[in-house]
Amino acid sequence: MTAPAPAPVPSGWRSWLAGARPRTLPAAVVPVLVGTACVVGEHPISAPRALAAGVVALGLQVGTNFANDYSDGVRGTDDPGRRVGPVRLVGWGIQPPGAVKRAALISFGIAAVAGLGLAAVVGVELLVVGAAALAAGWFYTGGSHPYGYYGFGELFVFTFFGVVATVGTAYVQTDELFALPFVASIPVGLWATALLVINNLRDIPGDTESGKRTLAVRIGDARTRWLYVAMLVVAFSCIPFVAGGFDRPAAAASLIGIVLARKPVLEVLEGAAGPALIPVLAATARVQLVSGALLAGGLWLSG
Repeated sequence: MTAPAPAPVPSGWRSWLAGARPRTLPAAVVPVLVGTACVVGEHPISAPRALAAGVVALGLQVGTNFANDYSDGVRGTDDPGRRVGPVRLVGWGIQPPGAVKRAALISFGIAAVAGLGLAAVVGVELLVVGAAALAAGWFYTGGSHPYGYYGFGELFVFTFFGVVATVGTAYVQTDELFALPFVASIPVGLWATALLVINNLRDIPGDTESGKRTLAVRIGDARTRWLYVAMLVVAFSCIPFVAGGFDRPAAAASLIGIVLARKPVLEVLEGAAGPALIPVLAATARVQLVSGALLAGGLWLSG
């Protein structure tokens, strides 16, 4: 398998766009779409609340990306001599650490302002959830004991960009908890987590050398590949329960995403490694975005 040519190092505004990691943004958008769609037929939709939930999710995602870039960069774990993935602003000397840290704090601040607005109209309980999400985003690779370095990154992504984001979006619409968003959050969270699994699979050699003990480093290359496949299999296996168990038959359209998942799954099982996993990451992001959009659309149409 031929590895793709290295991407040119971006500069100016393009470097900041690259640092925001656009391929990860479906992880923020999909749960808001799905959580909002779960409410259709149950409660009137408030567009301002849905928009605010989207701003919170995107702010947290971009803030976490910049915080990760900053923390890994100052630790030296993003050294370009070890890293085979997309460029990193601090580790590759593209932007100064202080500027990237400010970008992270600004992104988190935008999320916090939108969250405060939601808390004002929904309830102070959102302050607790928001504070936990902000802390989780920063301490993923920040602080003296970053939990991402101990193999808990996948749990963070599934929890906050799956369950919390999906259920939370539905909650700000209805002011109550109900079953559908919890069940729908399982495939949403697994699609998002599969992105991190591929990222960490690609980085096993560099992370091992730098002492970053991600889950992929801990369980090894072969088990990480099967973990990726299992996440996609379980995610799509949940769709019939969402569609049939809650009388939302059009949600089954999300199964079309299996067609898109076939190629990245085969490439992972056939041993794609290093730079060859970069297009697999992009393909996994497409699976997440298309499958999530179809799930949201199906839930909406059947509501």
